Amino acid sequence: MAIPHLDLSSLRVLVAEDNPHMRSILRMLLTGYGIRRIFEAEDGASALEMIGSRDPDLLLVDWMMPILDGADLTRIVRRSPEPNCYVPIIAVTAHTQRQRVIAARDCGVTEVMCKPVSARGLYLRIANCVLNQRDFVRTKGYFGPDRRRFQSPTFLGAERRGVRRDDGYTLDGPGEVDQSHSETNTRDSMIS
Repeated sequence: MAIPHLDLSSLRVLVAEDNPHMRSILRMLLTGYGIRRIFEAEDGASALEMIGSRDPDLLLVDWMMPILDGADLTRIVRRSPEPNCYVPIIAVTAHTQRQRVIAARDCGVTEVMCKPVSARGLYLRIANCVLNQRDFVRTKGYFGPDRRRFQSPTFLGAERRGVRRDDGYTLDGPGEVDQSHSETNTRDSMIS
C-alpha cells in the first residue's frame, strides 16, 4: 500500500499521555510528519482543559491515565458543544484485547493505535482521520464517528445499514435511516 504524502504542518495535535517517555516519542513522530503545533497533557483532566483553549484538530489519547482515562475523556469530548465534539480521537493503548478495542470504538474513538507505536502505523491513522473523515452518528446511546467502516451488500439482517425504522429518538423523524446498531468489527478492521 502506497503511503500518501500529506502536508500536516497546519494540524494542531493534543497528546494526552501520562508517561513522559511516551509523550516524547509521540512528539518526535508528530514533528517528523511536519506537525509543529503539538500540545501535551499528562492526564485526561489537563487534556480536557486544553481542548477548550488550544482547539486541537486531532487528539492522541492514552487509554489508561490517572484522573480521567481515555474512555472518560472521549465520552466527555463527544458530549461537548460543537465543533469540539467532532474532533478525531486516536486511542493509543497497550491493551488491545478485542473487547477493549470494541469498548474504545463504542466510546467514540476514531482510530485505535497499539503500543508500541510505529511511525508508519501512526502516520496511517492520522492520514485516515484527515483523508477519510467518517460521518457522525447520534443515537440514544452513542455519538461519534460511524462505527461501521464497510457496507456489506450481502448482509440481510434486521440491523442492516439503511433499514428504515422509527426508534422513537427525538432527533430522528419518522422513517429516518437507522444508524443505531453496528456490526462487530475486529481489531484489524478498526485500525485499517
